[in-house]
Amino acid sequence: MAPADPNFANIRTVAFVGAAGTGKSQRAQFVADYLDADYIIDDGLVIRRTEIVCGKSAKAERNQIRAIRRALFEYSDHLASVLAFFRESAPCSVMVIATSEDMALRIIGKLGFPKPERIVRIEDVATPEEIARAQKERHSKGQHVIPVSHVLVRKNFAGKMVGRLRVLWRGKSPYDGEKTIVRPPFSFYGEVHIEPEAIEQLAAYIASKVPQVASGPVSRVYSTAADSLIIALDLKVIRGPKSILSVAETVRQRVAKSVGYFCGLSVYNVSVNVTGVEF
Repeated sequence: MAPADPNFANIRTVAFVGAAGTGKSQRAQFVADYLDADYIIDDGLVIRRTEIVCGKSAKAERNQIRAIRRALFEYSDHLASVLAFFRESAPCSVMVIATSEDMALRIIGKLGFPKPERIVRIEDVATPEEIARAQKERHSKGQHVIPVSHVLVRKNFAGKMVGRLRVLWRGKSPYDGEKTIVRPPFSFYGEVHIEPEAIEQLAAYIASKVPQVASGPVSRVYSTAADSLIIALDLKVIRGPKSILSVAETVRQRVAKSVGYFCGLSVYNVSVNVTGVEF
């Protein structure tokens, strides 16, 4: 996780995590009230109560890769607008919703916010039966919940409006607890699956384009328990102006950044093994 931006030292962060489709957005405002969070960051949106105050929804993207990149603030104009908003809003507290602790830390790091003071998991606020029911709904209907009034979602969403719901509990404010049910555009076309071989080929290609890397680097990809990637590279280095360590570090950084950028995947670690030197 990158060092926090000193401009945001007076922003308090917390995280709310759980696997996709487990009902996080449906419980978002309830958890935010409990954690005294002023704002919610959910899939690229910055939300205060039921109002979108900044950002763009990942659920409005046309495919899952773009949706993941949007949620991780990989688009510079999107990131700049959100950072500008929080420079004006600080001091404040922010709750980041994510599918894993690693993703939450990645979003917080991208924004330059301090590390989260607390991480709440969906299992802390929902029963196994409720989680199973939410996952069944997601799998069978492809429907997502946005913790925003349907009137505001209609102005910011390109997919299909399915319905709306109201929660029974109330927070500390009189704001309406309305949620909007949507079907994102990317859910119309099925799921996106990236084979490990494709990631291996991409990593090897990126490594081969680094100066002083000999042709034919070999890449291997592994998945962690948190669905992040570990990439291992074997390569030979051509003797030149840069040291072996410098070339290896350049390869490591470029592969980690490029795989995350092009595939929308979380890269936990990239290890580079130099197997030889060519003259």
